[in-house]
Amino acid sequence: MTELIRVLIADDHPATRADMREAVEQDERFTVVAEATDGAAAVQAALRERPDLCLVDTRILGSGIAATREITTRLPDTKVVMITVSLDDDDLFNSLRAGAIGYLLKDIDPARLPHALNDAVEGGAPIPRRLVARMVAEFRDHAPRRRPVVSEPGYDLTSREWEVLGLLREGLSTAQIAARLMVSRVTVRSHVAAVLRKLGLPNRDALRTIDR
Repeated sequence: MTELIRVLIADDHPATRADMREAVEQDERFTVVAEATDGAAAVQAALRERPDLCLVDTRILGSGIAATREITTRLPDTKVVMITVSLDDDDLFNSLRAGAIGYLLKDIDPARLPHALNDAVEGGAPIPRRLVARMVAEFRDHAPRRRPVVSEPGYDLTSREWEVLGLLREGLSTAQIAARLMVSRVTVRSHVAAVLRKLGLPNRDALRTIDR
Protein backbone atom coordinates (compact mmCIF):
# COMPACT_ATOMS: atom_id res chain seq x y z
CA MET A 1 0.00 0.00 0.00
CA THR A 2 1.34 3.42 -0.98
CA GLU A 3 1.89 5.75 1.96
CA LEU A 4 -0.30 8.82 2.01
CA ILE A 5 1.25 12.25 1.51
CA ARG A 6 0.95 13.95 4.88
CA VAL A 7 -0.12 17.62 4.77
CA LEU A 8 -0.21 20.47 7.29
CA ILE A 9 -2.54 23.41 6.60
CA ALA A 10 -1.82 26.82 8.17
CA ASP A 11 -4.45 29.53 7.75
CA ASP A 12 -6.16 31.82 10.26
CA HIS A 13 -9.69 31.45 8.85
CA PRO A 14 -11.53 28.27 9.98
CA ALA A 15 -13.77 28.20 6.91
CA THR A 16 -10.79 28.52 4.59
CA ARG A 17 -8.93 25.74 6.39
CA ALA A 18 -12.00 23.53 6.12
CA ASP A 19 -12.30 24.22 2.38
CA MET A 20 -8.62 23.49 1.81
CA ARG A 21 -8.80 20.32 3.85
CA GLU A 22 -11.78 19.11 1.85
CA ALA A 23 -10.03 19.94 -1.43
CA VAL A 24 -6.83 18.15 -0.41
CA GLU A 25 -8.48 15.06 1.04
CA GLN A 26 -10.73 14.59 -1.97
CA ASP A 27 -7.62 13.05 -3.47
CA GLU A 28 -6.86 9.63 -1.99
CA ARG A 29 -3.12 10.32 -2.17
CA PHE A 30 -3.31 12.88 0.65
CA THR A 31 -4.18 13.11 4.31
CA VAL A 32 -4.21 16.27 6.44
CA VAL A 33 -2.36 15.54 9.69
CA ALA A 34 -2.51 18.98 11.32
CA GLU A 35 -3.97 22.48 11.09
CA ALA A 36 -2.54 25.72 12.48
CA THR A 37 -3.91 29.24 12.88
CA ASP A 38 -0.67 31.23 13.12
CA GLY A 39 3.02 31.07 12.31
CA ALA A 40 4.22 29.81 15.69
CA ALA A 41 1.59 27.06 15.77
CA ALA A 42 2.51 26.06 12.22
CA VAL A 43 6.17 25.62 13.19
CA GLN A 44 5.26 23.64 16.30
CA ALA A 45 2.86 21.39 14.39
CA ALA A 46 5.41 20.81 11.65
CA LEU A 47 8.09 19.82 14.14
CA ARG A 48 5.63 17.50 15.88
CA GLU A 49 4.09 15.85 12.81
CA ARG A 50 6.97 16.14 10.31
CA PRO A 51 4.59 16.33 7.34
CA ASP A 52 5.65 15.79 3.77
CA LEU A 53 4.17 19.13 2.76
CA CYS A 54 2.91 22.32 4.42
CA LEU A 55 0.29 24.54 2.83
CA VAL A 56 0.82 27.97 4.41
CA ASP A 57 -0.97 31.31 4.06
CA THR A 58 1.59 34.12 3.67
CA ARG A 59 -0.20 36.54 5.99
CA ILE A 60 -1.15 34.50 9.03
CA LEU A 61 -0.36 36.02 12.42
CA GLY A 62 3.37 35.83 13.07
CA SER A 63 4.06 35.73 9.31
CA GLY A 64 3.64 32.67 7.14
CA ILE A 65 6.89 33.59 5.43
CA ALA A 66 8.83 33.58 8.70
CA ALA A 67 7.21 30.26 9.61
CA THR A 68 8.20 28.88 6.22
CA ARG A 69 11.83 29.85 6.77
CA GLU A 70 11.81 28.13 10.16
CA ILE A 71 10.15 24.98 8.85
CA THR A 72 12.38 24.58 5.81
CA THR A 73 15.48 25.24 7.90
CA ARG A 74 14.62 22.75 10.62
CA LEU A 75 12.86 20.20 8.42
CA PRO A 76 14.71 20.22 5.08
CA ASP A 77 12.74 17.22 3.80
CA THR A 78 9.40 19.00 4.32
CA LYS A 79 8.20 20.98 1.34
CA VAL A 80 6.25 24.22 1.75
CA VAL A 81 3.75 25.68 -0.69
CA MET A 82 2.29 29.12 0.04
CA ILE A 83 -1.41 29.71 -0.59
CA THR A 84 -2.60 33.29 -0.52
CA VAL A 85 -4.73 36.05 -1.97
CA SER A 86 -1.64 38.24 -2.31
CA LEU A 87 -0.36 39.20 -5.74
CA ASP A 88 2.31 41.38 -4.12
CA ASP A 89 5.78 40.85 -5.60
CA ASP A 90 7.43 41.10 -2.19
CA ASP A 91 5.25 38.30 -0.80
CA LEU A 92 6.05 36.12 -3.80
CA PHE A 93 9.82 36.65 -3.78
CA ASN A 94 10.18 36.60 0.00
CA SER A 95 8.25 33.33 0.13
CA LEU A 96 10.61 31.73 -2.35
CA ARG A 97 13.65 33.12 -0.55
CA ALA A 98 12.29 31.64 2.67
CA GLY A 99 12.32 28.19 1.11
CA ALA A 100 8.83 27.75 -0.35
CA ILE A 101 8.79 25.70 -3.55
CA GLY A 102 5.39 26.88 -4.71
CA TYR A 103 3.06 29.87 -4.52
CA LEU A 104 -0.63 29.28 -5.16
CA LEU A 105 -3.52 31.72 -5.15
CA LYS A 106 -6.67 30.99 -3.17
CA ASP A 107 -8.82 31.34 -6.25
CA ILE A 108 -7.34 28.07 -7.57
CA ASP A 109 -9.96 25.54 -8.65
CA PRO A 110 -10.32 23.17 -5.64
CA ALA A 111 -10.15 20.23 -8.02
CA ARG A 112 -6.72 21.45 -9.18
CA LEU A 113 -5.22 21.88 -5.71
CA PRO A 114 -4.25 18.22 -5.10
CA HIS A 115 -2.55 18.06 -8.51
CA ALA A 116 -0.55 21.20 -7.75
CA LEU A 117 0.52 19.78 -4.39
CA ASN A 118 1.48 16.46 -5.93
CA ASP A 119 3.58 18.37 -8.45
CA ALA A 120 5.40 19.99 -5.52
CA VAL A 121 6.00 16.65 -3.83
CA GLU A 122 7.44 15.25 -7.05
CA GLY A 123 9.91 18.09 -7.39
CA GLY A 124 7.93 20.65 -9.35
CA ALA A 125 7.27 24.29 -8.51
CA PRO A 126 3.54 25.04 -8.68
CA ILE A 127 3.25 28.75 -9.47
CA PRO A 128 0.48 30.37 -11.58
CA ARG A 129 1.56 31.48 -15.05
CA ARG A 130 0.68 35.11 -14.35
CA LEU A 131 3.23 35.11 -11.51
CA VAL A 132 5.93 33.27 -13.44
CA ALA A 133 6.16 36.28 -15.75
CA ARG A 134 6.93 38.46 -12.74
CA MET A 135 9.68 36.09 -11.66
CA VAL A 136 11.27 36.30 -15.09
CA ALA A 137 11.06 40.08 -14.98
CA GLU A 138 12.69 40.11 -11.53
CA PHE A 139 15.73 38.24 -12.80
CA ARG A 140 15.98 40.35 -15.94
CA ASP A 141 15.57 43.67 -14.18
CA HIS A 142 18.98 45.16 -13.38
CA ALA A 143 17.67 48.49 -12.14
CA PRO A 144 19.28 49.65 -8.85
CA ARG A 145 16.02 49.21 -6.93
CA ARG A 146 16.15 45.49 -7.66
CA ARG A 147 19.70 45.00 -6.45
CA PRO A 148 20.63 44.07 -2.90
CA VAL A 149 20.95 47.05 -0.57
CA VAL A 150 24.71 46.51 -0.51
CA SER A 151 26.46 44.49 -3.19
CA GLU A 152 30.12 45.36 -2.65
CA PRO A 153 32.39 42.51 -1.50
CA GLY A 154 33.12 42.39 2.20
CA TYR A 155 29.53 42.61 3.44
CA ASP A 156 28.95 38.99 4.34
CA LEU A 157 25.46 39.11 5.82
CA THR A 158 23.66 35.91 6.72
CA SER A 159 20.17 35.24 5.36
CA ARG A 160 18.64 36.20 8.71
CA GLU A 161 20.71 39.42 8.83
CA TRP A 162 19.44 40.35 5.35
CA GLU A 163 15.90 39.77 6.62
CA VAL A 164 16.48 41.94 9.69
CA LEU A 165 18.02 44.62 7.49
CA GLY A 166 14.92 44.66 5.30
CA LEU A 167 12.64 45.04 8.29
CA LEU A 168 14.79 47.83 9.70
CA ARG A 169 14.47 49.68 6.41
CA GLU A 170 10.69 49.31 6.69
CA GLY A 171 10.93 51.21 9.96
CA LEU A 172 10.05 48.33 12.29
CA SER A 173 11.11 48.51 15.93
CA THR A 174 13.05 45.82 17.78
CA ALA A 175 9.81 44.52 19.33
CA GLN A 176 8.03 44.46 15.97
CA ILE A 177 10.90 42.61 14.30
CA ALA A 178 10.98 40.08 17.14
CA ALA A 179 7.25 39.45 16.71
CA ARG A 180 7.53 39.18 12.93
CA LEU A 181 10.40 36.69 13.07
CA MET A 182 9.18 34.88 16.19
CA VAL A 183 12.47 35.39 18.05
CA SER A 184 13.46 37.23 21.22
CA ARG A 185 14.29 40.94 21.34
CA VAL A 186 17.79 40.03 22.50
CA THR A 187 18.27 37.98 19.33
CA VAL A 188 17.04 40.88 17.20
CA ARG A 189 19.43 43.31 18.89
CA SER A 190 22.29 40.89 18.22
CA HIS A 191 21.38 40.71 14.52
CA VAL A 192 21.02 44.49 14.31
CA ALA A 193 24.44 44.99 15.85
CA ALA A 194 25.97 42.52 13.38
CA VAL A 195 24.30 44.24 10.42
CA LEU A 196 25.51 47.70 11.45
CA ARG A 197 29.02 46.40 12.08
CA LYS A 198 29.26 44.64 8.73
CA LEU A 199 27.88 47.64 6.85
CA GLY A 200 30.15 50.01 8.74
CA LEU A 201 27.24 52.15 9.95
CA PRO A 202 27.02 53.94 13.30
CA ASN A 203 23.29 53.43 13.96
CA ARG A 204 19.93 52.46 12.46
CA ASP A 205 19.24 55.94 11.11
CA ALA A 206 22.27 55.62 8.83
CA LEU A 207 20.48 52.82 6.93
CA ARG A 208 18.32 55.45 5.29
CA THR A 209 21.33 56.85 3.49
CA ILE A 210 21.87 53.58 1.59
CA ASP A 211 20.31 53.48 -1.88
CA ARG A 212 17.93 50.68 -2.54
